[in-house]
Amino acid sequence: MALSVGTKAPEFTVKDTNGNTVSLSDFAGKTVVMYFYPKDDTPGCTKEAQSFRDNYAEYQGKDMIVLGVSMDDEASHKAFTEKYGLPFQLLADIKGAITKAYDVEGSGYSKRVTYIIDAEGKISHVDEKVKTDSHAKDILEVIGTK
Repeated sequence: MALSVGTKAPEFTVKDTNGNTVSLSDFAGKTVVMYFYPKDDTPGCTKEAQSFRDNYAEYQGKDMIVLGVSMDDEASHKAFTEKYGLPFQLLADIKGAITKAYDVEGSGYSKRVTYIIDAEGKISHVDEKVKTDSHAKDILEVIGTK
């Protein structure tokens, strides 16, 4: 079961698509949309990533950070990013530490769950019923109502 709204978001440090070290604390003071997905370049995960890509300008306009997280490695993330022109960071949770900390672990993959983390580092929304093709817009609607 996913973490609850109001919970302090677990800190993490991993590598991103380009091999840069990324920590949750890097985004202190900002709203972070962190979406977990099972695997790069699979049909549902591709639709979800494209949804965020196609709506990315709206997230930037709200000064929000989008982070995609799966247990794929940096090379897989880089190929996925380049193939679909993804403008946001994908985090390589190779050992599953973030996936476990956020309680979205499947059998060797991350379950499809999205967390919105507020500027104070607390979880303000959890989406466990993701519609991959409209997910980015669905999250923007949730944010618009807060």
